[in-house]
Amino acid sequence: MNTRTSLADPVDTVVARIQATYAHWGRHTTVAQMRADWESLFNTNDNASVTPAVANGVPCQWVQASGSINDRTIVYFHGGGFQVGSLLSHRELMVGLSEASGARVLGVDYRMTPEHRYPAPVEDGLAVMNWLQEQGILGRRLAVAGDSAGGGLALAVLLAMQRHGHPRPAAGFVMSAWTDMTASGTSYDTRSALDPIHQRPMMLALARNYLGKTQDPAEPLASPMLATPHAMAGLPPLLLQVGERETLVSDSEDFALRVRNAGGHAECQIWPRMIHVFQQYPTDLPEAKHALAAAGDFLATHLGLTNALRRIPT
Repeated sequence: MNTRTSLADPVDTVVARIQATYAHWGRHTTVAQMRADWESLFNTNDNASVTPAVANGVPCQWVQASGSINDRTIVYFHGGGFQVGSLLSHRELMVGLSEASGARVLGVDYRMTPEHRYPAPVEDGLAVMNWLQEQGILGRRLAVAGDSAGGGLALAVLLAMQRHGHPRPAAGFVMSAWTDMTASGTSYDTRSALDPIHQRPMMLALARNYLGKTQDPAEPLASPMLATPHAMAGLPPLLLQVGERETLVSDSEDFALRVRNAGGHAECQIWPRMIHVFQQYPTDLPEAKHALAAAGDFLATHLGLTNALRRIPT
């Protein structure tokens, strides 16, 4: 008798792990417990130098992979719906970005809900950028990155820098960015059957939690998607990556289109079969490593890091 051994799809294995974590959460689960559970989902890559820093009162960490250089900086905003996520849960992702680009990463431990609502994370991001400018780290030596809520925050900080007359950074890179708190993108409908985690009601609930009762979800520093064409045109070159199975596809695809229509430069990569912030699972998904390698090339190009300066691990 012939037997056939079936191997589980790695993406489904990752999804099952995420869903198992969410299944433990209920009405009485504390935010502290949610944050601890979220951190336990991810590996911590210790193959890097990690140094605490305080930037105008905002706690941060310098994360620097072996072989990266000091005079190029990527400021990183972690995801987690503005409620969970941390510099620990996103350590491996920041190390991977440092390895792939050849630059050091400054992770920002911005304030989160429910303790602090919008615009506190944007204020923290701008405070960090002011601190970097005071250190002489700006323009071609600086890039901004983030994932999910942190991806939207990265774009909001770029818009805030523009409002305050900061020199434009060299580039921006975001993964599965949440750019529209009104959840008006068509992919919330067209991809709802594909996305195992994020549906419109969940995203609207997270938006209410972030904004509170008084803030306008159409404010561009909350929803960068709704920035004016003039502001869009002033953004640095952008790379947006998103998984094909995400309801948030429109948040990336439409944002990139609006930037290009305004005369700016933005590329949106939709990765087949991938889920929300798939780059955070490099041990499980080969696509995660390929996506980070592409992001590293993009950032290195705009940061002026030649192959001679980059010592990328083989």
